[in-house]
Amino acid sequence: MDSLMQLLGGFETALSWWNLFYCLVGVTVGMLVGVLPGLGPATATALLIPITFGMDPISAIIMLAGIYYGGMYGGTITSVLINTPGEAASVITCLDGYPLAKQGRAGVALGVAAIGSFIGGTISIIGLAFIGPALAEWALKFGPPEFFALMLFGLVMVVGLMGRSLIRGLIAAFLGLILSLVGLDPVSGAQRFTFGQPFLLEGFDIVTITMGLFGISEILLGMESMYKTGELPKVKGLLPRRDEWKPTMKAIGRGTALGFVSGLVPGTSSTIPALLSYSLERQIAKDKSRFGKGAIEGVAGPETANNAYCGSALIPLFTLGIPSSPTIAILLGAFIMHGLTPGPTLFMENPNFVWAIIASMFIGNLILLIMNLPLAGMWAKVALVPPKLLYPIILLITVLGAYSINNSLWDVGVMYAFGIIGYFMKKLDIPMAPVVLTIVLSKLMETSLTQSMTIFEGNMFAFFQRPISATLIVLSIVVLIFSVFAEVKNKKSALAGDIEM
Repeated sequence: MDSLMQLLGGFETALSWWNLFYCLVGVTVGMLVGVLPGLGPATATALLIPITFGMDPISAIIMLAGIYYGGMYGGTITSVLINTPGEAASVITCLDGYPLAKQGRAGVALGVAAIGSFIGGTISIIGLAFIGPALAEWALKFGPPEFFALMLFGLVMVVGLMGRSLIRGLIAAFLGLILSLVGLDPVSGAQRFTFGQPFLLEGFDIVTITMGLFGISEILLGMESMYKTGELPKVKGLLPRRDEWKPTMKAIGRGTALGFVSGLVPGTSSTIPALLSYSLERQIAKDKSRFGKGAIEGVAGPETANNAYCGSALIPLFTLGIPSSPTIAILLGAFIMHGLTPGPTLFMENPNFVWAIIASMFIGNLILLIMNLPLAGMWAKVALVPPKLLYPIILLITVLGAYSINNSLWDVGVMYAFGIIGYFMKKLDIPMAPVVLTIVLSKLMETSLTQSMTIFEGNMFAFFQRPISATLIVLSIVVLIFSVFAEVKNKKSALAGDIEM
């Protein structure tokens, strides 16, 4: 009952005209970047964080969160109409969405995707509203040892499950660790790796790094492969046939469950529940041959799953302070920039903020449903904008954004340097999420580790004398061992394949 009353208070804040405006801006930008191939929610969120400087924290996070879940809707449109996924999770939608469009049923594919996305997103937000406070109350029992073990677990999960190679994940995490050491020691205040440069006293700005790694690198890659599109298929008849409603709703239900559970696991991404949903729908179908040729469940399930993932992925962030994806890691940086610390105390110390964000997500999902059903064809035309016109505009925005952080050309130079680094990381298939996560979490980990060692009087084994920290550390070791075995198995399989050839 308390959660319901606080949620109603959140709606009162979220329904103010300025917060409604920022919610509309956020979901519109999210749709835009979802539609544009090569961009994505992580890139857009990183690029637009500087715009939120000086904004009220509630309005700022409402807008940035709108970009996050709005991007999931936008990526569907180009996947169905021109077989070009706007973001990674929409790759799965191409498999059956585009064949439906070629059959003249593009409207049905987009309608089912929009309905499924709305249902999955709404149910996951309900989960955030009612599971989040209970989880946060449990997490209040955490002391410095438990926080260190929890952040260690989250980092190991991301490094172990992100990307195709454990070694590449460790390289990315090590790079983030090195970067996080630059600046002042959080405990003693001593200078570290500043080389006498005043620009480095506060370390590297997380916003500048994310803008470079996710934004500039995407532009560099996009300039390599300018895409071309043809005529758009007509969008008509947004609802499925009567006999298709039952399998569609079942697929939406299963997609919601898969997406919600996946969002609770650090290290996953929206692509994973979408892929799991598609695989599940194909496995349980009576006629598997329909998939890949225009099966409506192949659109409904994955699209529902990736939007259900968005809401539940915020639960670890709000309650434990652990980001479970690259975009959530960037959102964590935005929280910190606005003086907010996600974690168990967030619901107690900033209830108005938390419930306003949750309420705004209900509103944003409704706006997206309205924007998607009748206006899908209009949004798809955005994808036809020539990249040679689009990329210079984005580059200009990035320069202005980076400069506005501290009114310094140093930040612009750092952004472009990390853009080049991100470009080569993508070429080498090195995941960038562990870099951002390590930078964000390392100072908190260092502080909690120092506090823990003070409590334990230097005894490292005392971590295993506390049930929660011991469990989390053991789980971290298990995940790391599992990742090593999976890496070895993949290497052996690849070697066996080369020998057979």
